[in-house]
Amino acid sequence: MAVTLKEVEAIPANYPASPASLSAAAAALNADAIWQRLEAYCRRRWTAREVVWTVEGGGEWEAPLSPATLNTVEIWDSGAWAECTPAASPWGGYDLPGNGPYRITADVGGGDVPAAVMEAFRRLAEYMADEPDRAGVANHSLNMGGAIAESYARNPDWIGKALQHSGAADLLRPYRRLK
Repeated sequence: MAVTLKEVEAIPANYPASPASLSAAAAALNADAIWQRLEAYCRRRWTAREVVWTVEGGGEWEAPLSPATLNTVEIWDSGAWAECTPAASPWGGYDLPGNGPYRITADVGGGDVPAAVMEAFRRLAEYMADEPDRAGVANHSLNMGGAIAESYARNPDWIGKALQHSGAADLLRPYRRLK
């Protein structure tokens, strides 16, 4: 079975527009950084870019990102890359002959952004822009003696788990990148 050893993904020229329903604080965040975080979690891309995979071994191989249009498939032969044409696989990928290694170049991305993905963007942006700093709170204290005092302490991993805690990960489940 063919194994993907390396993936080099170009940064797209632009990302989809942010949802219109963001708060002012969420709209002020870097939208490209939010899209990059969502895409790192997903196997689907909504803006076009080039991706190059290095694959080793013969047999069944399928592009780990979608939608993908393969441009070239090359095999390392006698110290140089030589173009080859793999056969189609009955399971939707390609049947790579021999052991390779192979260099596969493709255009990846495109299509309309589903409503669930736009909602995931909104949830993640709003969570990250939380104004009273309560997102990811681990400790809360309230002191009503003399003067009213209130304090919050964030868990140190609050931003690392933002996709899960914001609810964005649940919406992205159909697009989840498993490898």
